[in-house]
Amino acid sequence: MRIQLPVEGQSQYATSVNRKYQNSACGPTTAYVLLQYLQPEKRQKSINQLYQLLGCTRIGLFSYRMVRNMKKILGPSFEVRNCSLNDALKEIEAGRPAIMKFDRYFSLHFFFKGDFNYHWVPLIGFEKTDDDILLIIHDNGGRNRDSQIREISYQKNCKIVSFIRIAPK
Repeated sequence: MRIQLPVEGQSQYATSVNRKYQNSACGPTTAYVLLQYLQPEKRQKSINQLYQLLGCTRIGLFSYRMVRNMKKILGPSFEVRNCSLNDALKEIEAGRPAIMKFDRYFSLHFFFKGDFNYHWVPLIGFEKTDDDILLIIHDNGGRNRDSQIREISYQKNCKIVSFIRIAPK
């Protein structure tokens, strides 16, 4: 079974993103993409504004800040919390993307080889195979490259990934 939501990606290296923020703007870019999808009728904050509001730093965005500050941005009508892989997949099944974070540093897996060392991405789908789960993400782009949809092996990255669920109450 394959599920992929029609989520429009965004590059953290877009010209609209402050050049000083670009290398560490994956968290705010991911938040922006999810907000655009979850509240398309509402004018959203820019990635630059989200960088400040989420408490992002040059070394990135801590998970607790993403959760705490997304709660403030979304207000009491949404639940924002860390969740398991199964919870994240249930969100996809319910038609809502989730947030996924790769982090080999703060997970203390310094020498683990995953697809990213430290990176936030929108989780927009999945496909279960016989021996793995392929996670479908937008990779938030690169210099001179728009965000691309990629398939990531959960088994290859399981030690360094975590998930955040954003759902209406």
